Order: sequence, then structure tokens, then C-alpha cells
Amino acid sequence: MARKQFKLPDVGEGLTDGEILRWYVQPGDRVTVNQTIVEIETAKAAVELPCPFEGEVVELLAEVGQTIDVGAPIITIETEPDAAAPGAAAPAIPAPTATTETVEAGLIGGEAPGGRTAVLVGYGPRTTTAKRRPRRAEHAGAHTHTPSAIAEEVPGGPMGTEQYQPVRHGGLEVGRLTEAREAPYAGESVPARTILLEEQSSRVVVLAKPPVRKMARDLGVDLRGVTPSGPGGTITREDVAAAANTADAPAAAVAARASDAREERIAVKGVRRMTAQAMVTSAFTAPHVTEFLTVDATRTVEFVERLREHRSMAGLKVSPLLVLAKAMCLAVRRTPEINATFDDAAHEIVLKRYVNLGIAAATPRGLLVPNIKDADAMSLPELAAALGELTATAREGKTQPADMAGGTITITNVGVFGVDAGTPILNPGESAILAFGAIRPQPWVVDGAVVPRQVTTLSLSFDHRVVDGEAGSRFLVDVGSVLEDPASALLF
Repeated sequence: MARKQFKLPDVGEGLTDGEILRWYVQPGDRVTVNQTIVEIETAKAAVELPCPFEGEVVELLAEVGQTIDVGAPIITIETEPDAAAPGAAAPAIPAPTATTETVEAGLIGGEAPGGRTAVLVGYGPRTTTAKRRPRRAEHAGAHTHTPSAIAEEVPGGPMGTEQYQPVRHGGLEVGRLTEAREAPYAGESVPARTILLEEQSSRVVVLAKPPVRKMARDLGVDLRGVTPSGPGGTITREDVAAAANTADAPAAAVAARASDAREERIAVKGVRRMTAQAMVTSAFTAPHVTEFLTVDATRTVEFVERLREHRSMAGLKVSPLLVLAKAMCLAVRRTPEINATFDDAAHEIVLKRYVNLGIAAATPRGLLVPNIKDADAMSLPELAAALGELTATAREGKTQPADMAGGTITITNVGVFGVDAGTPILNPGESAILAFGAIRPQPWVVDGAVVPRQVTTLSLSFDHRVVDGEAGSRFLVDVGSVLEDPASALLF
């Protein structure tokens, strides 16, 4: 038998750790190559990891809610079946149960050039045979046992035969007892009898959410002894309360006492931690300038209604955000410096000849900014389809790190929250971000008369190292002109 440990890979450029969100397998399950075994949350996204080899799950080395460093083992898998037939006579001396090996270089979780751990993309299962550490010849007849074995020396006795017998507890076999009397070891005699108790795996996998685990710690309850009543064998608050003999103070009361606290601490990790770090870096690195433009978007609202009836847009979500996204792609052509980045090391401005349009999305996991690759090369139906897929994926929490990499300019749609305007912070590595305010009916002067119109406010923040006031104003006016009259897009 051979046991292999799968180490947490770097699923994105430069990630250092990840949080276990969900295990799809449990000890004893059989897994195949590329079968999804675990879902983790990194600083960028939630990612499902496939298994690089086939075998039986021996042990889960990390619990749900635990943060694991990249390169640390998270699961042990037995890749070769036990050759012993059922009912076969037990050997006189316990044989080693397995050889634990780490993942070979070139596999997910294995070593990669530069001392790093192999990333998720670009590596497949190993096709070579397993290589075990060579054993010393003089140990061939020695007593070997697993790290879980317990050794105890007792007074010596005369030479005799070795004995094997099962050790039982509560009617269950929990180990094997081997007694060796002055057995030779590595060419020397042992002047004492050595009793080895090789314990079978008794690790209990506990399924409980972090708040339930905290409640158990506060009440001094060992979750391994709690009988679960939740779905899929999950331990609930009620189970913990019952185990703590708190009949006079049920779980609801325990939770109520916790909610009476005047302060609450929330761990900032994963996406929220990365967002906080990125916003601080951006705010104190790039000199932000924000300009505002109030626009009569009545014609855009009417245009959207007509688009929804067009056969080319059948089945697609059409909204004013789609028109704004197209307007920004068009306006970049006349102001290319708005779609650029500042290289601090080289002191250069890097103009991007493509538009990877980022859309800021509020999700249960925090703020995500996935982007539509080459949005400027898309037709309006293609852009609508990409926009719909991007937002749906973000809301489901399935956005991948690659979807958020390489953005060049961003839209944040604060209008969906009923907000009129704001001063957005630049997405790191970009030079501009546009906030799209709510479209509201407001009084507007048209041909000398005050009439109700659909009005919105655009807020453009830009990096003044890259974009000066004139360029930023020109870009903002170009975007606003398309919202005021979508037909003006033909002039770009």
C-alpha cells in the first residue's frame, strides 16, 4: 500500500493560503483522478480542487472553516489496495500499514520550479510508478509499526515465540498486540520484552459549522461525543446544548446571550481581506481625482425597451448598464490613456490596446471585480451575453481567479442600491473607474421648458499620474453623450 498526501496548491498567482469551505469526500470513500474532493476559498475566489490520483481517502487533514497555508497537506489517500485477503492469518509481527508519500513534482500540490507548489492549471496525474524511500537491509527482520503505535518496555524474559492477538474494547477490535521476547533488532538483542499496540484509525470526522464549534468550546463540550441531528450528520446548536445538559437553558437562550454582547468581532479573511488590502494600497498609491456628470438618460431608457424586443437580443438581459458598458468601450478609442496602467518600477505608462471591462459585484463573499475579456471587440448581443454570465457567476460565488485578472477599466453600478453618485476607489493596476448612479425621473429643461426626464449621474475616478483633467473630462463627456443619445455611438 502507498499513502499520498495532497498539498494545497496555489490556485492563483501568489496566493499564500486558503480556507476549507466544503469537503466532498470522507474517510473511506473511493476517489478517481480529477474527481472534485474539496472547495476552498482564497483571497480571490472560491475554487473546487480535483484529486490528482486514484485511491481511498484515509484522512482529512483540515476541517471546514480552517485556513491552510499553500503547500500544506490537506488529505491523505491510499493509492494501492491492501493485498491481504479477508480472513487470512495475521502476521506474527505487525507489518507497516502504508508508506506516506507527498505529491511528486509536476502534480497538483507537488513541487514546482523555484521552490513553489504546483498550481491547479497545467498539471495532470502522474503516470510513473510510486517511488518509495529505500529501506536499510539490516532492518528487514526488525519490528516496524506505524507512527500511531504505542511501545512499552516490560521486564525481560526468556526467548520465546511471538504472539499476535486482537485488542478489543466494547466488543470492537481497536488494535493488534504483539509481544516479542528479546527479539533481535538491527543485529542487536533487546534485553526486554516490547509490547506494540498498533492502533487502528479511530479518527472521528465531526461535521459542524464554525458558530456551533465556538459554542461547544464555550460550553466545554467535546463534539466527538455529540450525537448529530442535522442534515447529513451535521451537529446543530441544539445537539451541543443537549450534550451540555442545559435543559434549563436551550440553544436558543445560549444564542440569545451571545447576541446580547455589546461588541462583535468578525474575522477579515479571504476575499474581504484581499479587498481591504487592495483598497488601502490603491488609495494611498494612486492620486485619485473624481469628476461628476449629470446626464439625461431618457433616450437610453427608451432604447433599452426597443432592444428587449429585438430578435438578436432574445433570451438576453438588457439594461442601461449594457449601454454604458458599450459607451465606455467606444470612448476608450478617443482617450486611450484612460485604459492604461502606471508602471512604478519602470516609470512608464502602459497603454492597453484592448479593453478588459471590469464589473464590480457585491456578493456574499465580499466585493468581486471580474472582467469581460476583450469587451471592445464584442457586438452588443455578445456583450449582453458576457455581462449576464459574469454577474450570474459572481452571485453564485463561482468566479475564478482568472476571471478577475487582467482588468483594464471598471464600472461600479451603485445605482442598483438607489445611490446617485460616489467617489469610487481605483481597482489596483487600473487608471479609471466609473460609478453609474441610479436613473430617476427628475425635472429637466428641454427647449426652454421644464419637463420630467430620466436623469442619472456618472462619477469618474482616475489616476492623475496617467490621466490629466482634460483627458478625464473628455472621456466622461463621450460616455455621457452616448447615454443621452445612443445613436451618437455611430460617430465613434
